[in-house]
Amino acid sequence: MDLFILPLAFGPMQIVLVVVVVLLLFGGKKIPELMKGLGGGIKEFKKASQEEDAEKKDEEKK
Repeated sequence: MDLFILPLAFGPMQIVLVVVVVLLLFGGKKIPELMKGLGGGIKEFKKASQEEDAEKKDEEKK
């Protein structure tokens, strides 16, 4: 089981490398726009999942 988790463990150097690559690919001005879009997508996903849960609860009451 540890063999599967080991590749997912990020150290400080790997995180710095990922940040540098993202900066090089997108540039400093584009990153806030990307994060805003990501945040909006997460909000929509949470809203849809809450609506789905509410519909299931309504069906269970009937």
